[in-house]
Amino acid sequence: MWKELADVVMPRTCLVCGNPLGAQEQHLCIWCESDLPLTYYWEQAHNPMANEFNAVLERLRLADESMDYAYAAALLFYHHENPYKRIPQELKYKRNLRAGRFFSAQLGRFLASSAQFADVDTVIPVPLHWLRKWRRGYNQAEVIASELAQALGATLRTDVLRRARRTRSQTSLSAQERLRNVSGVFSLRHLPASARHILLVDDTFTTGATLASCLMLLRRALGPGVRISVATLAVVEA
Repeated sequence: MWKELADVVMPRTCLVCGNPLGAQEQHLCIWCESDLPLTYYWEQAHNPMANEFNAVLERLRLADESMDYAYAAALLFYHHENPYKRIPQELKYKRNLRAGRFFSAQLGRFLASSAQFADVDTVIPVPLHWLRKWRRGYNQAEVIASELAQALGATLRTDVLRRARRTRSQTSLSAQERLRNVSGVFSLRHLPASARHILLVDDTFTTGATLASCLMLLRRALGPGVRISVATLAVVEA
């Protein structure tokens, strides 16, 4: 009764279509939820996102470095003309932490049921520069990582990576420009010595440059005995 009364006073609307939500609906109406563009990449060890990410890692790999295939998964597809792009945008730009946690928890349940991700023991979000985090009030990757860690029964580590300097926005950059933009940006604060399978987390996968930069830093510090995978809320669809 109280929830229905609250909907009268402050109507909740679907993030995608904007229509009023029913009492049992959360963030999406039943119609938009039924069409949610899930990737199902957590069911595929080799998927387009993972293949693209491993191609980036190959470009960064030194000639004598061995590199395991990195698993990668995202909850949903992101396209600039698709209204479902509002889901990650609500978290990143509009401080909608409730929606961010809701969809991150959904991704976490899928990862926990996956043979590739079920043994993750350490979850590390991609850090924001301290000034950008102060201005925004939170790091969206930490919001996602917290829910994934809880679903996986893993340890959340926000103290491992540091963004040493601010970078220009990646939005308008090409793949090569994105790699150059994040080159040398990240540094290690603490080593997750007990980790055996690390999950690196960001909000959206576009070219994989940021995640690849973080992974290579961890790989060179921890050696080949630790598996490192990546997960994001959304993956940009070409």
